[in-house]
Amino acid sequence: MRALAIALLTATAVSGCSILPAAGPTTSAIEGGADVATAEGLFARYEIIDITPALVEALRTRPLDSLLVTFGDSRPALEPVIGVGDYVSVQVWEAGSGGLFSGPLVSDRFSAGSKSAMIPEQVVGPDGGITVPYAGRIKVVGRRTQEVQALIETELAGKAIQPQVLVSVTKPISQSATVTGEGAMGMRVPLSGRGDRLLDVIAQAGGVRTPVAETFVRLSRGNRTVTVPMSTVVANPRENIFVRPDDTLTLVRDPQTFLAVGALGNTTEVPFTADGLTLSQALARASGLREFQADPAGVFIFRYEPAAVVRRLRPNSPLLSSGQVPVVYRVNLRDAQGMFLTQSFRMRNRDLVYVSSSPFAELGKVLGVFSTVASPIAAGASIYTVTR
Repeated sequence: MRALAIALLTATAVSGCSILPAAGPTTSAIEGGADVATAEGLFARYEIIDITPALVEALRTRPLDSLLVTFGDSRPALEPVIGVGDYVSVQVWEAGSGGLFSGPLVSDRFSAGSKSAMIPEQVVGPDGGITVPYAGRIKVVGRRTQEVQALIETELAGKAIQPQVLVSVTKPISQSATVTGEGAMGMRVPLSGRGDRLLDVIAQAGGVRTPVAETFVRLSRGNRTVTVPMSTVVANPRENIFVRPDDTLTLVRDPQTFLAVGALGNTTEVPFTADGLTLSQALARASGLREFQADPAGVFIFRYEPAAVVRRLRPNSPLLSSGQVPVVYRVNLRDAQGMFLTQSFRMRNRDLVYVSSSPFAELGKVLGVFSTVASPIAAGASIYTVTR
């Protein structure tokens, strides 16, 4: 009995030794490792924050990327203006024959006796103009077709016989959006005068070619870019905003995953949809805690949080100077309230869920090592006693 007591005391003392095999740090090591003593004082490495109802509510109300909030949803002008790169055609009519643009003429573009002429399609040049015979270079950029028609008629007045002009934009390159990315067929989509919403443009480009639950929409407008889940745009009509000329829509396939490590039934990388999942669902997908190994009070979520989020949770954190702050969220599943909290705590992409081993599991490892070493010695002692 005395030898057994000595063995237990020795095992207890050695159970905290770092040379023992383990799947990761213990609960006490994580709690004590947030701050490290240095010659200059304590150095903060990460923040440890307990999951509480107040924390769950604070994270639920965190600002999320939104197309509506960032870009608004104002309808574009019903009649867009002409821009550089557009293809423009001009047709001129005259009130009588024998004028500049009326017959009799012999040309592949003019019929005999015609009172109209179709000027070949032109691309609006970098100078913003097109050329009209007898009217010269006409600046069209930034003007509507009616304004260009009136301008050409004014320039031809006194040269042509009561000219009437029709200007058409055959290819509105400047009034188009670009759809690209692995989730769509890359193409430029011309925008209609009535206005096209995001899903309209994606449909014109051939639709989404990747699973909606794994696809994100990245809208770039000017110097701003916002990324939201495709499922959010589909489910929330307010996010289906109007597309503007020169917008770039990139459909990105980005399966969301989290890592499950430690004393869990299944240590692996687990995918989930863009709709998200809760911590309780994450633990279930990892086959739950190992009954004879896990420490229910040592369930941790490792995550990099934006400094703006951490500032709301820990205003005096010394780590706020960096853009992304390492945070370790902790929940105690020995408390029944912890079970409810796991149903409200939302997982994020690239989270790491870690469950530490129970102190008694560590003690069992030490006893196993001690037994392996002590058994041959005990057997030898028994043989020595018998032979003696």
